[in-house]
Amino acid sequence: MASTNETGPADTATASTRSGGTAGAAGPGLQAFAVQLRRMNGEMNRLVHAFAATQGLHATDVQALAAILDSDAPLTPGRLREHLGLTSGAVTACLDRLERAGHIRRSRDSKDRRVVHLHYAAHGRSAARAHFLPLAEATARAREGFSGDELAVVLRFLNAMNEELDRLSDRG
Repeated sequence: MASTNETGPADTATASTRSGGTAGAAGPGLQAFAVQLRRMNGEMNRLVHAFAATQGLHATDVQALAAILDSDAPLTPGRLREHLGLTSGAVTACLDRLERAGHIRRSRDSKDRRVVHLHYAAHGRSAARAHFLPLAEATARAREGFSGDELAVVLRFLNAMNEELDRLSDRG
């Protein structure tokens, strides 16, 4: 794979979009997307690892926190295990670390006491907000350069990418 500083005939779209230009009527090439997605992923990983280090957690613990935060309904350890692709023992160890650190709390379902629900604790939410505030501010600044319609397209693209990534992980 060519480095991001090299340009060849197939990389014309990538080079022009890297500097903010357009790649023509067809839009940016696949490599331009790949470069920018890898770059963003690397920066997000750096932020996640820094948060994990400051909190005495593992990167997987932060993934678990994000899953708990993003879940539409109270998450159970079993659903978290499926989401993260971990063993039951690994999820239990992760949840024990998160609970000891004050990031989550577990509660029993009122109808079926065997069911455990995972909740983001107030301390954990405060710690995450403080650490990730610069990311939220950077996101707000980046959004300012786009219209509402453009942001809707960006969000639609990100949703489609996540759906495709979900399909890839289902192949596993």
